[in-house]
Amino acid sequence: MARVHDVVVPTLGDRIARRFGLGLSRELWLVQIGVFVNALGWGAVLPFEVIYLHDGRGFSLGTAGLVVGTLTGVAVLSAPCAGPLIDRFGPRTAAAGAGVALAAGYAGLAFAHTESAAFAAAVVAGAGNGALLPSQSSLLAALAPPEVRHRAGAVSRVSTNAGFGLGGALGGLVAGFGLTGLVSLFLVNAVTYLAYVGVLVAVVREPPRPEPLAGGYRRVLRDGPFLQLVVTNTAIIAVGWGVFSWLVPPYAKSEIGIGPQLIGLLLLANAATVVVAQVPIARMAEGRRRVAMMAAGAAIISGGCLLVLAAQVLGDAAYLALLTATVAIGVGECFHTVALMPLVAELAPESLRGRYMATTGLSWWIGLALAPTLGTQVLSRSAVLTFAGSAVVAAGAAVSMLALDHRLPAAARRTPRPVVGAALPEAPGA
Repeated sequence: MARVHDVVVPTLGDRIARRFGLGLSRELWLVQIGVFVNALGWGAVLPFEVIYLHDGRGFSLGTAGLVVGTLTGVAVLSAPCAGPLIDRFGPRTAAAGAGVALAAGYAGLAFAHTESAAFAAAVVAGAGNGALLPSQSSLLAALAPPEVRHRAGAVSRVSTNAGFGLGGALGGLVAGFGLTGLVSLFLVNAVTYLAYVGVLVAVVREPPRPEPLAGGYRRVLRDGPFLQLVVTNTAIIAVGWGVFSWLVPPYAKSEIGIGPQLIGLLLLANAATVVVAQVPIARMAEGRRRVAMMAAGAAIISGGCLLVLAAQVLGDAAYLALLTATVAIGVGECFHTVALMPLVAELAPESLRGRYMATTGLSWWIGLALAPTLGTQVLSRSAVLTFAGSAVVAAGAAVSMLALDHRLPAAARRTPRPVVGAALPEAPGA
């Protein structure tokens, strides 16, 4: 900033930083860069995990699926264990530990020539998977002031989706080189996790930890409004994320006759929607009730499910209906996530934030597991029951969110409005 007769005058750079920096600190932006790099590596390797294990290492298709399933299954078990570690050692340390575990696990998978070695590596990576989300969410909540937590979460979602989409495109190119390319994808993914750990250790401070509270998870389980939020979140994740990711593609292929290239474009459209819409929706949320935003998101997802179902009777317009539903579901996801983690941070006592975030992370993993395990069974019998039922579940989640409002502390009900025109920190020597 420039000084004119002791009056601070914002420079052009200050005004640009205020306009586009969203009120986030340098540390938060460095964490977001790490989130993007992680998503880039994970997005590159995820579509090719089963292909690598089956075609590259010669495992049976069933065994390859079990190895990949171990990554998710262990994450479900490790997520609750991460909570006490976050509260005891701090979110930065826990996130760094999760990153190291993920790097070791994926590097191990790259060199896994036997089934036992692959399962062992998957267990290590799965443990890191379960710990990373709550650790990262706790770190963002600790580094961001309450009035900009929703913006930090929005940028994190944009970073994740942009990295994931770009990673998937690059991964397809590298995978074309056969086994060498596939092994390279796993190793590059491991390197991205280590790069993230390097950023955390070198330039991000460990937030101060408050005095511990007795009770641990017993206090979490006695928090009725939080438990209602967690259960409702599980339903929304199962439909908005799980149904779209695992049930729409086979439905589009078998019921509507859409080819893999167009199905891939649906996934790209969903990611692009989040990249474009998440930050504007975060700004729109300011001053509004959080449960109303999440209820609106669930309602939009419910409508998207009905549109997916209607696609099978729309003939030539079927793909347009699926594309519209994909964009709608992406918008619904944005409405939901912009309020979720900031609300969890508000409900959690500071010394138990890790356990609250870990419980929320567990609800994500359970929701994601429900769609491929139960949803595929229902889809094999009836597409109508699958997507009409999903719409009903999402609509019920919207009602549950609205019913939660009166149970929340008054201070936690609305997304704060950041102070307009707040002074930016001065550079040293200014």
